Amino acid sequence: MRPRLEGLALIIAITLQGCSLAPAYQTPTVSLPAHYKEDAGPWHPAQPADQLQRQWWQVFEDRQLDDLQQRLLAANPDLAAALAHYDASQAYASQLHAGLFPQVGASVAPLRQRQSDRRPLRGTTQPSIYNSDTAGLSLSFDMDLWGRIRNQVAAGDAQAQASADDLAVARLSLQRQLATLYVQARGLDAQAKILRASLDDYGQALQLTRDRYEGKIASQLDLTRAQSQLAQAQAQLDDVNAQSDLSEHAIAELVGVLPSEFTLVHDAQPLKLPDIPQALPGDLLQQRPDIAAAERRVFAANATIGVAKAAWYPDFSLSGLLGGQTQGSGNLLAAANRYWALGPLVNMPLFDGGRRSANERQARAEFEEAAAQYHSQVLKAVREVEDNLGQLKDLQQESQDQQAAVDAANSAERMATSSYQAGAVNYLDVVTAQTAALNAQRRLQAVDTSRLQASVGLAVALGGGWRTQDAPTESTRHAWAAHSQNVARR
Repeated sequence: MRPRLEGLALIIAITLQGCSLAPAYQTPTVSLPAHYKEDAGPWHPAQPADQLQRQWWQVFEDRQLDDLQQRLLAANPDLAAALAHYDASQAYASQLHAGLFPQVGASVAPLRQRQSDRRPLRGTTQPSIYNSDTAGLSLSFDMDLWGRIRNQVAAGDAQAQASADDLAVARLSLQRQLATLYVQARGLDAQAKILRASLDDYGQALQLTRDRYEGKIASQLDLTRAQSQLAQAQAQLDDVNAQSDLSEHAIAELVGVLPSEFTLVHDAQPLKLPDIPQALPGDLLQQRPDIAAAERRVFAANATIGVAKAAWYPDFSLSGLLGGQTQGSGNLLAAANRYWALGPLVNMPLFDGGRRSANERQARAEFEEAAAQYHSQVLKAVREVEDNLGQLKDLQQESQDQQAAVDAANSAERMATSSYQAGAVNYLDVVTAQTAALNAQRRLQAVDTSRLQASVGLAVALGGGWRTQDAPTESTRHAWAAHSQNVARR
């Protein structure tokens, strides 16, 4: 009868190997809008094949920006730290996987030792000093009948996947910082160009006023106003140059070099404003790594509930020992010197003061927290897309209105200058018109910079642009080859 019972017990144990006490997992549902409020195009679910380009900044068609982004990938210390954190999470997941396999160990202990003369039950013929040579193998295997280890492994894998997404979040954030700073630097170059052109105009106006003053046509007040106008424009240019220096230093930090070793090529030509499709694809949930990380943490929290529930049940494991022991002579493997042990171990705490119950409540609460954070992340993502779409729409209209203001201000400046030369107005009218024209031009350029920065924000809000995946450039392959497989999207 006993062999039958042992066989039945073995069948039950094997059957329970597939048991898991974790709740059936379902991704938390979030109600998504049928379309973006700021976009006429419909929202539609992401498809597994949908994948946007990693080099999203290439929509601006600027070689210097592309080169800086490759340098960031290769040398940014914050990105290196995020990568090391990801590697650590992968290693921890591998540690958890080890629990699925038998643990085998070996030990060797060649000892020479002395026993106490007053040792209890010591025989009169036993020597005080003797050798004890021991060698053995040990084996242990947790049968994991209730899925505790398997749920730990599932949670660890999900956390490692979330860490990969965290790495992608860090990379995308740094790329956004670099692109935003570069757009700002190019905008400052354009501001400097406008101010230098104004300085030339103001210099000519000052010379005209000085000639008129020396000819006793203009007053000293007119001359002073012209001098003040020129000095103020120069001060504005100095301020723009100072801001440009700060932008350059910040870019140097992002690409991992000292400011003294970095020089940004200045270019006043405007960047290409990318064309944004009227109907954006619904790739948001697929592309944004922060949302993917939040979902993986929900899964991990769900698996942790299974770990907590398994603690209520007995823990079955198998253990075995095999070895030999001698007194310093003889064959360790001889039959008379062998020792062995084999058998199951069962462990179940009978009273723990409510610890297991508290652990299970904690696991369920952490699942609810992770689900709420996932919901929050999705809402944040939709809001960021709406923000940047709204910014682009409003800034486009502002740019058109501001262009009209520039045209009017330039016309007023020309009329004021002509009227002053004819003696019809005083120089205050010229100064007022020149100031209005300069401010209008600088404001138009600032709006254009804001439109470019909003385009950067939209690309990041969508998880990496709105175009289909392009083949990586050779520089991208070189910069990211060492870890491209690690950070590949699932």
